[in-house]
Amino acid sequence: MDPISLEDLALLEVLKRVDQHIALTEGDSAIRVRMVDSGLVESDERGELSLTAAGIEMCKSLQHRVAADKQVERILKQRENGDSDPVGIAQA
Repeated sequence: MDPISLEDLALLEVLKRVDQHIALTEGDSAIRVRMVDSGLVESDERGELSLTAAGIEMCKSLQHRVAADKQVERILKQRENGDSDPVGIAQA
C-alpha cells in the first residue's frame, strides 16, 4: 500500500479548515472551486463554506487513511527491530 499522497493530505487539511470555519487563503481559491464542484463543500448566501455529507465522509476516509499509514509505519519499524509480535496480539 502506497502512503497517502500529498494532494490528499492537502485536501484533508483544507476540509478540516472548512469544518472549523477557518477562512481559506487566496492560494486556496482553486481547491475551493474544485471542492464546491465535486460536492464536498457548499457555500451559503454569505459565502461561508461548510462541509456536505460527502465532504464529511471524505474527511473521515482521509483521516482513516492517515491513521492506517501510521499503523503500517509502526509495524514496519517493529519488524525492523526484530519484534516477533508487531501488532501486539500476544499482549491481548
